[in-house]
Amino acid sequence: MEEKHEMKSARRKRKSKPQTLSYDNGSLHLHPQLRHVDADTIFALLLAAISNSHRPDSLSLIEKCLIKLPHSLLSTKPNHILSLLPFLLSSKRAFITSRGAEIVGMASLFSLEMNERIAFDADIVKGLVSALASSKRSVLMAACNAVLDMSTTSVARERLLASSALESLMFGFLQVPKSPVMQVSLCTVVDGNATCLKIGFEEEELPILLLTASVILINSCNTEQLEKIPTNLSETFLVLLKKLWAKVHNQMLLPNTMRSIQEAHIYVSNIRTDNIAESIFRLSINSSQATAALPFEVVKRSIFGLGSSSFEDFMLNHWEVSPFRISRAVDVRDDVFSSFLQSLHSTETVPSFLSLILQNTVSCFPISSDELGILSFLEEVRNKLGCPIIYQQDIRVLRTESQLKREVHFFKESLNSCYKNGSHLFNIDDVLKCEEAYQEGYTVALRGMEFRFESIAAIANGVASIFGQPSVGVNMYLTPPNSQGLARHFDDHCVFVCQLFGTKKWTVFSQPNAQLPRLYDSLDRLPGAEAEVSVAECREILLKEGDILYIPRGFPHEACTDNGGSNGSAGFSLHLTLGIEVEPPFE
Repeated sequence: MEEKHEMKSARRKRKSKPQTLSYDNGSLHLHPQLRHVDADTIFALLLAAISNSHRPDSLSLIEKCLIKLPHSLLSTKPNHILSLLPFLLSSKRAFITSRGAEIVGMASLFSLEMNERIAFDADIVKGLVSALASSKRSVLMAACNAVLDMSTTSVARERLLASSALESLMFGFLQVPKSPVMQVSLCTVVDGNATCLKIGFEEEELPILLLTASVILINSCNTEQLEKIPTNLSETFLVLLKKLWAKVHNQMLLPNTMRSIQEAHIYVSNIRTDNIAESIFRLSINSSQATAALPFEVVKRSIFGLGSSSFEDFMLNHWEVSPFRISRAVDVRDDVFSSFLQSLHSTETVPSFLSLILQNTVSCFPISSDELGILSFLEEVRNKLGCPIIYQQDIRVLRTESQLKREVHFFKESLNSCYKNGSHLFNIDDVLKCEEAYQEGYTVALRGMEFRFESIAAIANGVASIFGQPSVGVNMYLTPPNSQGLARHFDDHCVFVCQLFGTKKWTVFSQPNAQLPRLYDSLDRLPGAEAEVSVAECREILLKEGDILYIPRGFPHEACTDNGGSNGSAGFSLHLTLGIEVEPPFE
């Protein structure tokens, strides 16, 4: 409707304000009433001035015509307008280049067809990318806005990536002056039918535009395009994104910190919190900072001992046959868990690391071991990336009542909301309540440790290689003194329990069924772990620091801590479980 209104208004001006154009000695002269000329006359003047652009006064005339050029020409003369853009974008006059970029933006939003025509015009795209390298602030601002307008279609994003627009944007963001400490706020914004969190900045507009455009194009890259980004540029940009993410994540944890988009000193960007998380994810795929793999033999020696026959003996006599305790007395240099333990900065009496871990972690969504590509997985979860940990999915806080032998959850309301109203996301209050729960005898179980700590990821990758599996999952369990976390149960995968702190007494029962549980198979048709099992058919195993317990799939088990003191332990227990999913054979 606005476009039609502009066209009608232009026609009224043509009827009531006839214009005069003269050409004398090769120079164009405007009638003093230039402000009243119609669209066709302005375009004719512009075209003539461009044809004579070598003349000194032509550039001034081009600027005046561009000021008066109506938007309606995009619908009446689209081909003519597009044909002028390469010249405008390559001009050395900042105003002309800026105006050319503005026209690119308007045309990109005018229609899908116009957007694609611009995207496939190599000269226009080349000119726009060149403008991104301008030292003129006005040109850079206009070019960045044009890129954002073009990027509303996947075709345009692909063409921009192919023309190295991303590298120019990233470099521009790194070069433009910014506040030394970029302050951020989270703003709740209604986007279509959904409410999302967008990032507000107490910063001027230009660096935020450059950041926004960079994030959009990074999140449109395939693996090959990510690899083509210069390493130094990618890693420098990644460092800044991680610093920004730390501030965003802290804001997400705080309750009632959402800001109003009406606050004057806040520039609300179009960057959602998950957009930043996705960019970090993508740039980290090929980063040299990625987890270094532990040598195959180092992992095997640390877990199974020094003897050359230790692993072979385990596989022949215990794998999927019987539980097996490995008492470790390895040199610290051979302990693959030492790096993780040092990162906890824990004392012998108080697990002070709990809140720190929970505050600095995000939700890790389950990924199938047969996922064809990491970017395919990313497409499935991209709108949820970076959200705080989710109860039941990432964390459980529970204990087993000794009399009833059933599990009780500390966050009962959170558990109910997971089943009724969807996910319950933790905030800082929930994190602090975990310390309270621990003091009341509850075990804190955190899933996906291989995604949260590089040292654990390296161990998981090594164990996966040993057993020829695509991946190994790692969970952490922190249990207070004189307590039991999980009730008696069995798993559909094999488990290595690695005791890191304290001691824990395990009871492993004989397998109640000749058939081993299949991976992800329904456990309803198998005998439950609660079924009566003869005490004579169980083994009690005390795990001390450094010990490892192997439990085959299908073997019911439970574990508890004592009150410490008598055996010299701290009372509490910290262990990791490495879950090895044994894939079913082809049928």
